[in-house]
This record gives sequence, structure tokens and C-alpha cells, in this order.
Amino acid sequence: MSTTVPAIDQLRELAPGMPPFSYMPQTWAWLVVGVLLLAAVLLWAVLRWRRWQRDRYRREALQRLDQLAAGGLAGLRELPALLKRVALSMPDAPPVASLAGAHWQAFLAQRAAQPLPEGFADTLHTLAYAPDAEVLRLQAQQVDALFSTSRSWIEGHHVAI
Repeated sequence: MSTTVPAIDQLRELAPGMPPFSYMPQTWAWLVVGVLLLAAVLLWAVLRWRRWQRDRYRREALQRLDQLAAGGLAGLRELPALLKRVALSMPDAPPVASLAGAHWQAFLAQRAAQPLPEGFADTLHTLAYAPDAEVLRLQAQQVDALFSTSRSWIEGHHVAI
């Protein structure tokens, strides 16, 4: 028996073995499935990107709504114009520029995802045309409800494409 201790420099690295299976698909059907899956993912990504581009006006309107909520009387005065601009910016471009009163309320209600409160358009008319004293008489909860309703309409209004 030998009493020599093997040195570390005598060790040799083992060659990596071949895996017991191939990573390549065994049939052409797997290639077809992969191509179809890739096409579906690409189609989904393109549709999501187009929707994101189409909804840009909503994101900008929501950002402006946040600014108006902190703007006091000037913000309240601009709220009806913001909603009108949103309606005019919709992709199907409905003729809403001349709508007012009951017709404006009907348009807003028709496109809303949730029912709008009665007199919502009348309140918007008050904000746009009433004297400052009348607008300032609105209670804080009425103002909050007005901004909340406007936010839900901007976020969820229906756009016919």
C-alpha cells in the first residue's frame, strides 16, 4: 500500500455527459404549436398597444381632473369643459359640441358605464355659467361626488369602434 497523499493538482475535470434526451422538438407539430403561440402573443401585444394609444385622451383627462380637483373655484369652472373635451376626443368623434341640458345628460348617461345622478348636466351647467357665489355654495361632499362621478365617467365611458 502506498502512503502518498494525492495532491489537488492531480485532479482532472470530468467531461460533461450528453443529456439522455434532445431539446429539439421531435415532431413538426410542436414547431407549429410554438409558432401559433408566438403569433397569438404578438397579436395580443399589438392589440394592447393600440388600445393603450387609443386611450391616451383618457389618461390625459384623468391627469387634468386631478389638477382641477385641487384647483378650487377655477377647477370647478373648468370641469364642464373638460368633460366636453373628453367627449370630443373620443375615437368615434360624436357630434357633442352643440349638446346642452337634457341632450347632454342623455349623451353622458348613454355612454356611462354606471348610472349618472339625476341633474348631473344641470350641475355642470351651474358650474359653467352661474355666478361665483352660487358655485361656492356647493357643499364639499357635492363637489367630491361631482369629481368622483366625472372620474368614473372618464374612466369607463363606452366608445363604439
